[in-house]
Amino acid sequence: MSWNNYVTAISTGAITFIATNIDDIVILLLFFSQINSTFRPRHIVTGQFLGFTFLVILSLSGLFSGLVLSKSWIGLLGLLPIAIGISSLINQEENSSEEVLPETEEYHQTTIPNLLSPEIYSVAAVTVANGSDNISVYVPLFASSNLESFVVIIIMFFMLLGIWCYTAYKLTKQKIIADILSRYINHVVPFVLIGLGVFIVLKSEALSPIKLAASCFCLVILVKNNEIEDNSST
Repeated sequence: MSWNNYVTAISTGAITFIATNIDDIVILLLFFSQINSTFRPRHIVTGQFLGFTFLVILSLSGLFSGLVLSKSWIGLLGLLPIAIGISSLINQEENSSEEVLPETEEYHQTTIPNLLSPEIYSVAAVTVANGSDNISVYVPLFASSNLESFVVIIIMFFMLLGIWCYTAYKLTKQKIIADILSRYINHVVPFVLIGLGVFIVLKSEALSPIKLAASCFCLVILVKNNEIEDNSST
């Protein structure tokens, strides 16, 4: 594996992680703001790593399918993060992290003996639930990567996850920064996801730039029509 391939894998892993987990900063801020005698930082960090590992395992099908299918076909899966980004831009969905507070408080009241504390399970469950879109991004990424690139990307993922937890913990001490992130972060994520999807499609040469632009236009129409139907049904 050449040096250029290493740099590409590192940058791809970093961009992908940030794009798919940037909203987790908000949830981690909420978790760290609830620290008390029973809910400790170690519960949050362990739960975050446990939940993220589960998401990566669920996405491994992409790596194995990449050994069977041609990269041009696999690259079409890059349309998934593009669709997610377009949908987020059009629908402007509010972050659902507000549901974290009552869910965590319920676990605080439980005393079920387990190898892992209920607090860890609660954080892991929220991480998996909030990361459902991650799988649709990781599958095509893993499928378009060889084994060496995959290893580098995974290492980057877990290194950045540790940095994510540390950053969120420190941001809880800076209320102004935390408020800014909570307010504007959802407006940035869709553009990063769209860019990531474009990178996957073009890298695999699944579509030409013109066909990709046409596909994005069709996705915009489909998402808008779906939104109109949902509004009319309600």
